[in-house]
Amino acid sequence: MDITTRPPLDHWRAPVQLKLAALWTSVMFCYIYGDFLGLYRPGDIKGILAGEGLLGPTSQGSLLAVAILIAVPAVMIFLSLALPPRLTRWLNILVGLLLTAIVLMTIPGSWAFYIFLSVIEVVLQSLAVWYAWRWPRNASAS
Repeated sequence: MDITTRPPLDHWRAPVQLKLAALWTSVMFCYIYGDFLGLYRPGDIKGILAGEGLLGPTSQGSLLAVAILIAVPAVMIFLSLALPPRLTRWLNILVGLLLTAIVLMTIPGSWAFYIFLSVIEVVLQSLAVWYAWRWPRNASAS
């Protein structure tokens, strides 16, 4: 059998919830590796040891703010699968837009590795917004 006579490859259509969870999982990997690689910039470890944080001097409040920011996409993995479709849809749209805006604000002046990962994060979060926005309607429910 030559290549032109083979049947097409089978393609399983993943539900929107699973696509959203996969997108948020990918976003989390980019967030984590971006933060990890940032530790290799000269002077960063020295700054951390001196109490300098992302939002100024390291404090319980600044660390809590950063923890909340990075926990949101992690929790979105589960929420995309567990919440009712209508709530999941709007939550993905709102969180995707908000986190995309935050990532875009952090790009200016960043190192190339961070810009690279940020572009990927923006694309993935934008895809989450797009998939949620275009969530298919159940025709049999009407």
